[in-house]
Amino acid sequence: MSIRTTAAVVEAPGAGFTLSEVDLSEPRPDEVLVRLVAAGLCHTDLGVAAGALPFPLPGVLGHEGAGVVEAVGSAVTRVAPGDQVLLSFTSCGDCAGCRDGHPAYCDTWLQLNLIGGQRPDGTSPVSRDGTPLGGHFFGQSAFARHAVADERSVVKVLPDAPLEVLAPLGCGVMTGVGAVWHVAAPCPGSTLLITGAGAVGLSALMAATHSPAGRVIVVDRIIDRLALATRLGATDVIDTSGTELDKVVEEITCGRGVDAVIETTGNADVLRSAILTLGPRGTAVIVGAPPFGTCVPVDVNFMIPGRTVTGLTLGDAETRTMIPVLADLVLAGRLPIGELITHYPLSEINTAVADVVAGRTIKPVLTF
Repeated sequence: MSIRTTAAVVEAPGAGFTLSEVDLSEPRPDEVLVRLVAAGLCHTDLGVAAGALPFPLPGVLGHEGAGVVEAVGSAVTRVAPGDQVLLSFTSCGDCAGCRDGHPAYCDTWLQLNLIGGQRPDGTSPVSRDGTPLGGHFFGQSAFARHAVADERSVVKVLPDAPLEVLAPLGCGVMTGVGAVWHVAAPCPGSTLLITGAGAVGLSALMAATHSPAGRVIVVDRIIDRLALATRLGATDVIDTSGTELDKVVEEITCGRGVDAVIETTGNADVLRSAILTLGPRGTAVIVGAPPFGTCVPVDVNFMIPGRTVTGLTLGDAETRTMIPVLADLVLAGRLPIGELITHYPLSEINTAVADVVAGRTIKPVLTF
């Protein structure tokens, strides 16, 4: 028996979102039926909706879901009906990356989460008028009033947790925080540069303020975001409109450069400039994803003094461990992600898209 629900469907690349009645299959043994309360809107959703990634359309996106479990498959043990949950990416659980506690580097990550649009067996949990739609996005497809999610995508949170605030933990916030905790790992007195004061960059800033870093520099072109970065603890902010990033950072650091860069914009020119700000043994962490095939020229001799450039997926998070910790920090007021969020009803999803593209909103969260 199928479950009828309302979803925001992307009919074709660049067509925007259209509310439509769809049918969900009953949860399989390792799946969970979730009634959505909220879902964060992420730039990854926008890239897929625009056709920048080969996800099958028409389809249902959304990968920062938050809701209440309504039913579980026969093999599910982590959650039960009535539990409040956050949704994140899925993974196979069996490959070397998953076994070693790095499911964001699962051997099958791309197919299961980003480009497949279906379960591993080739079926989709969502259809319309008998025709399968692209679904299973990050194991969930959360832009709908209900979602059939992989058990590995589901993380239980406290019964009274504010889901409308916690929804972004499943991707954007986790990515920014993980970039600091798991890769940059600031040492006492070190200097950290964050390019982009969006949801990921500002989440990285929040994490950095709880680290021993001595200086945290945030870069953007939107003055209001730089002002917010200052309120959230940035020691320096740079408006890159009409300035050369590496030259400004050289002045701020008295020529030494920074110990780590977290690049969140996905802009190749910004990435190249960010790499040039690195001091000896510095690390550039690539978080923002430009279109496939993008290349950035780097002088090999510049890299020889111990400089490193590394990519990062979803904060290298093990979700069952990291998401509850992040939720506790939010509830304790130590990770004030509410400062980033603007809420929109599901019916205004296209307004939310327009606002985030225009820079009027940092983190849109849809409410159901």
